[in-house]
Amino acid sequence: MSLRKSGLQKEVLALYRRALRMVRTKPVLTQPKFLLFVRYNFHTQASSVSPRNVAAIEHLIRRGRRQLEMYEQPSVRDCQISRAMSDWEQSRRGSWTTSQ
Repeated sequence: MSLRKSGLQKEVLALYRRALRMVRTKPVLTQPKFLLFVRYNFHTQASSVSPRNVAAIEHLIRRGRRQLEMYEQPSVRDCQISRAMSDWEQSRRGSWTTSQ
């Protein structure tokens, strides 16, 4: 039995899927960096706002769309990964392997 998703949840999931499709359009060598960038940003933004704060979620969706439009440009072929993103990925991998 699955619960129905709200309109905002559908918008966020659609934005995430669109971002994942954007990653596949980038050069193979930079795809892991784009994927980490997308995953990290969605995770940190989701954890920074309350699920009940609709105005903030709508603002983040609008901001995410604008940012994604910029990254979808064919001229964008690489992105910068911060130390925080790398550390976050390592901590996620560590917790995943210890829970298996």
